[in-house]
Amino acid sequence: MTRRSCAIYGVGIVCAHLLIIGIGLVVAQVFQTLIHNRLKKEITLTEGSRVFETWKNPPPPVFMQFFFFNISNPDEFLDGSKPVVSQVGPYTYREYRPKENVSFVENGTKVSAYQPKTFVFLPDRSVGDPDMDMITTINIPAVAVMNKVKDSFWRSSMLSILMNSMKVGIIMTHSVNELLWGFKDPLLSHIHLTNPDIDEYFGLMYKKNGSNDGEFVFHTGEADYMDYGRIATFRGESKLSLWKSEQSNMINGTDGSTFHPLLSKNERLYIFSPDLCRSIFMEFEKDVEVKGLPAYRFTPPRDVLASKDENPDNEGFCVSPKECLGTGLLKVSMCRKGAPVVASFPHFYLGDKKYSNAIEGLNPVREHHQTYLDLNPTTGVPVRASKRAQVNIIINRIPVVIDDVSAAKLHKLLLMVTLVSNFPLIIVGLGAVLLLVFIGLIIRERKEKVPLTCASEKTSYSPVCNKESDEKNCDTYVGMTPIIEKS
Repeated sequence: MTRRSCAIYGVGIVCAHLLIIGIGLVVAQVFQTLIHNRLKKEITLTEGSRVFETWKNPPPPVFMQFFFFNISNPDEFLDGSKPVVSQVGPYTYREYRPKENVSFVENGTKVSAYQPKTFVFLPDRSVGDPDMDMITTINIPAVAVMNKVKDSFWRSSMLSILMNSMKVGIIMTHSVNELLWGFKDPLLSHIHLTNPDIDEYFGLMYKKNGSNDGEFVFHTGEADYMDYGRIATFRGESKLSLWKSEQSNMINGTDGSTFHPLLSKNERLYIFSPDLCRSIFMEFEKDVEVKGLPAYRFTPPRDVLASKDENPDNEGFCVSPKECLGTGLLKVSMCRKGAPVVASFPHFYLGDKKYSNAIEGLNPVREHHQTYLDLNPTTGVPVRASKRAQVNIIINRIPVVIDDVSAAKLHKLLLMVTLVSNFPLIIVGLGAVLLLVFIGLIIRERKEKVPLTCASEKTSYSPVCNKESDEKNCDTYVGMTPIIEKS
């Protein structure tokens, strides 16, 4: 055998061994297991890990865009016509959300942190000047106050008088900046005089620039990679106390900025949202690619905000039968100081058609109004995300019909008014009755003074005349003169 032949056989043997070893490694998934185990150790919220510094100071820019619905026919709307709105926006802000006061707790198995949010306006990404652009919309402070007193006839009546005197209605016009970051409301200022707990200022983002939602405590994921970034407690509590079922009050998932590695298309991802006062879930929709990186797109399905009839699990979010709304809506007044605030997706996307049909100018489109997360399945890192939400206010026609308790009080008041108004007549009547009693008593007394005899009496008739000569001209007087017979 020549040297050349030996070389050929040697290469063949080596190739065969490599092929066998390669197939064995593929079948056994040795390297994949090694890589996955390495990822599980590296992707943890611990000092020195690859993701810890990025978790504390997220490098990707986050943009917050605000859109407003401007009411085009306020007068016709107040007269009962269908509201016509036009969308104005975006007004874009760069959002900074570094974590502060980061500290490890419970022997390093968990990490606590605060996450203040700061917003900086970006003119080049916006449609106009937020200080100059005016928006005509629902007077949220007025509607909130009206909602507070709607169950009391007296308080509703007094509020109506107050609002009329101040010329405050349910429609207001303010600049974008005022609507977002706050303005001094005249009605709230008046109420503040007697109730200092009521803030004079109102704004959709009032006091939220530079503030935080409270303390979060997260699992580090060191013991179990599936717990990476999962919320353990929020504001010191492991569950909420706002809703009427245990399941609805559960704090599930992460804060939406981190997810465990090695994602599966079949799993359901949970996110806790302080803005919604609840946890929501997202499901796999499709494979996408972002700047050459493979990603899974997860989106919230219709079931998340479905009515209790479509999704019985959502019945726990109905604090009362009146607050159980249709599909696509979630009333969050219990964590908005009682204001009739309702959350939904923009243009009532994934909601009942009756809501979008009730307002002219709404057109729900998935590409523009869907919330989604594009996550790299290996690392769980978000490579693209879009959170879209809409704030709504419930407006009801409040019938001014007195309630039973107020009606009873009013009856008593009217009785008192009637008595006071007729008091002179009552006095006259009482005086007349007493006069009759007095006359009766006088007559009775006189009767009692007339002497009575038991002897028989005779009556004589005597002429009423002084002279016997005038007897013919005299009248006859019937004198009741007793004649006493002598024995």
